[in-house]
Amino acid sequence: MLCAIYKSPNKDQTYLYLERRDDFAAVPSALLASFGKPELVTLINLDNRTSLALADLTKVKAELTNKGYYLQLPPPPEDLLAEHKAFMQTRS
Repeated sequence: MLCAIYKSPNKDQTYLYLERRDDFAAVPSALLASFGKPELVTLINLDNRTSLALADLTKVKAELTNKGYYLQLPPPPEDLLAEHKAFMQTRS
């Protein structure tokens, strides 16, 4: 399964995976509007991969097949203060 990956100029670490290069027909217009003008990052063959850096390969393939696109959002920010407080409680 070939896949085109685009990055968002508006939202850091946000990527759009498509089944076909430059075919945005399956992507909702509201999503495209907030995403901004997609910038092609790469073309990859998902069948040759065992994993992806920040996305679940199985989920990406399923959404590409079912919806025609996959939206990868950035990971949630770390709450270092909460982690520190939890760590300090375990030491008491």
